[in-house]
Formats: sequence, C-alpha cells, structure tokens
Amino acid sequence: MISDRPAEINDRAVPGHWEGDLILGLGSSAIGTLVERTTRFTMLLHLPRMEGHGKTNSIKNGPALAGHGAEAVRCAISETIMDLPAHLRRSLTWDQGAEMAQHAQLRIDTGLDIYFCDPQSAWQRGSNENTNGLLRQYFPKGTDLSQHCSEELSAVAHALNTRPRKTLEWRTPAEALDRLLKQDMIERVAATG
Repeated sequence: MISDRPAEINDRAVPGHWEGDLILGLGSSAIGTLVERTTRFTMLLHLPRMEGHGKTNSIKNGPALAGHGAEAVRCAISETIMDLPAHLRRSLTWDQGAEMAQHAQLRIDTGLDIYFCDPQSAWQRGSNENTNGLLRQYFPKGTDLSQHCSEELSAVAHALNTRPRKTLEWRTPAEALDRLLKQDMIERVAATG
C-alpha cells in the first residue's frame, strides 16, 4: 500500500519512481500512462483490442477482452520500462484497478517495487492525474482509444515530454530526463576513471 512507500518517493528527491494509470475510452478501450515523479517524463502504453472483443457475449467475471486485462497491462509496462536504466526503474504507484492483478509478476519481471493508492484517492498519483488531463487534449473522452497505434502514442508522448513545465523551472520533461541520464553517465565514467 501507499503507506509503505518510502519518503524519498513522496518528496520526489530520487528519480526512478513512476505513477501509472489507464485512460479509458469508448467500448472499454484504454491507453496506459506512466509518469516519472521527478522529471514528469511520460511513457504511453499501447493496449490494442484483444481478439474477440465485441464478438461474443461477455461472461461476468470472465476474461477481459478490451485490451487492458492484467496480462496485457503487465506486458506493456514490462516492455516499456525495461528500456530504462535500472536506477530509473525503482517503483510504480498505481490505483487498485483489476488491470494490476499481475503486479507480483510485474515486480519479478522489472524489479519495480509496486505500491497501490488508497481507494478513491487519485490525488495520491497527482503527477499521473495531471498528465492524464493533458492527454485528454489528444484523446478526448468518449473516443475509441484502440484506434491509435504505437507510433501515434509515441508522438503524443513526445509532445508532452517537450512541453516546458513550470514545476521543472520551465525545462521540459525530456530535458530533465536527459540531464539525469548525462549525470549518471558522468558519474559512471568518474567511478571507473
């Protein structure tokens, strides 16, 4: 639970702590969102419709066929976040949605510590909620989010990551992340030199 989360995550002092969520669209379509708490860097998860969605009657408590079942979300997070260096994948805070039912396997796959918000407490993932609001400029409510391909999601993430933020002293999330990566590279070279 979020009450177990270390203070370093709460005060944004240490990078590598992420907040995640789904934005939902028409017909239970969804896009996953990951936001790094220190830099506000955003990564979007492509969750295409699963085969069979809308073709068969749904069974109560049956498998999710909308593209954002637990396995699809786990795989998308793993594939996306593993592109980052280990020091930038420390933890993930999510709400208590069923899409995170495979959180234990996600932790094994990625090494992320997983924390869950209290019920009805979206404010505990404030950076992510703010970013989801910005994303609605690109993905309006009530639209089919499954129609957007990975390339489109990357373009939208790029637009958000190159947008200056007051909280970053008017730097962009991309600049803030780049600064962290360069700083890490310099520290590694200094340690070996």
